[in-house]
Amino acid sequence: MNFQNDILPLKDKLFRVALRITMQREEAEDVVQEAMIKLWNQREKLSEIESLEAFAITISRNLALDHQRKASSRLLSIDDGTAIPEHSVNPYDSIYAEEGLRNVNRLMAELPEKQRTCMQLRDFEGKNYREIAEILSITEDQVKVNIFRARKFIKEHIKI
Repeated sequence: MNFQNDILPLKDKLFRVALRITMQREEAEDVVQEAMIKLWNQREKLSEIESLEAFAITISRNLALDHQRKASSRLLSIDDGTAIPEHSVNPYDSIYAEEGLRNVNRLMAELPEKQRTCMQLRDFEGKNYREIAEILSITEDQVKVNIFRARKFIKEHIKI
């Protein structure tokens, strides 16, 4: 097990999962750091794990939930560090895109944690239903229902 080759490449995925749960960049960075330390400390056992990525995401998710519980019920939006197309010539297009991202982030923050995580893993991380079910320890049918409900909520409440 090599930290540089096996664990470090997972940091961006872990960060995105943690950010969707904590909704704070600094807290998500802390979660990722803790998750990577936890993974490294368990390096002898990792060879027994079927999917290192799924295991790492589960650790990150659990740590993010712990951080969220400790911070009580603060509800903050994601930093506006999301990408806006650089080739956008019209400033109105940029403003429109930023407003749309803010609305989606606000709505994602209102989703129940399980729906938000399922949607994050499926739509932003590109995971399949089986992988999501494994990460969250739920059935594939529950994953599908959570994603359906999350998307339905976003569609019903989107204001762009």
